[in-house]
Amino acid sequence: MKRSLLSAALAALTVFTGCSRHATAPANPAGLPAVRVKITQAHFELIPELTDVAGLVRPLHRATLAAKLMGSIEALPVTLGQRVQAGDILAKISAGEISARVAQAQAQRDQANHDLTRERDLLPQHASTADLVHSLTTRVALADAMVREAEIMLSYAIIRAPFDGVIAHKFVEVGDLAAPGVPLIEIEGATAFQIEAGIPDSLLGTLTPGTLANIAITSAHLTFTAALTELSSAADAQAHTVTAKFAVPPQSAVRSGQFARVQLPGAPVRSLLVPSSAVTALGQMERIFVMNPDHRAVLRLVKTGAVHGARQEILAGLDAGEFVVLNPPTGLREGQSLEVQP
Repeated sequence: MKRSLLSAALAALTVFTGCSRHATAPANPAGLPAVRVKITQAHFELIPELTDVAGLVRPLHRATLAAKLMGSIEALPVTLGQRVQAGDILAKISAGEISARVAQAQAQRDQANHDLTRERDLLPQHASTADLVHSLTTRVALADAMVREAEIMLSYAIIRAPFDGVIAHKFVEVGDLAAPGVPLIEIEGATAFQIEAGIPDSLLGTLTPGTLANIAITSAHLTFTAALTELSSAADAQAHTVTAKFAVPPQSAVRSGQFARVQLPGAPVRSLLVPSSAVTALGQMERIFVMNPDHRAVLRLVKTGAVHGARQEILAGLDAGEFVVLNPPTGLREGQSLEVQP
């Protein structure tokens, strides 16, 4: 029993000695040969602190189409999600009264043109007067304007796609009553997208048009970098945020309405960095091998922070200026001799 307790105490002391930051590395264990390794020096850098905010994918072009006249929906030849091209008919509104106005205006114009032609022919024969011809000319111009007005009103009965896109919403069905200003259809562009996000006003000092942000769309397993294109000057008084828009790179496989995580750079923070290849995992522990002045390996348990590209932030367990081993071999042990490669 006493022998077991003594063995356990010696084992615990060995682990503590190996993991201590300031302990001297033990002698080369079991006469193992020196290991050729590459090393680098841990150092501090000013790294912008990253802040995550939520955003949504929105189409760059989006329009809600409304009626300009009163009438029932006569035709609605589109379905949700259908792709349409600019100029395609999306809806027709019954407008019998407007059609009648067009026919009436055209008839008045035809009659005015007939009267003007007759009086012009009679004028050289002194059977008409210049004043009458001038009056009829004015009447023809007025009739032309009435025809154009009626035709424009009639064109409002046909709702066309303003640009290439997809049908996002339908607010009416065939037979429903359309009224001026009442939305009928919402169409969204299908080629260009942007990320809309509410940015905390505390970050405004670090953001300017062109600022790059890391975007992650988890539902699509997609990450990319987007540039800030628009930043509102008005803040939400309750949420203390401002609206920002980031351009999605062309050909990105995104869809309108997807949730996006926007990672923005904030104020610079002094961080201790090492290459990510210097950090290895053993279960739930993270460790680094450090080369001491005697060119021996010393094992350190460390606490890591954020990843910055190919570099890892170290929060605890390592000091600036120490030399860490890159890509430590699997068999590297505490106290083993190290031979530094150029």
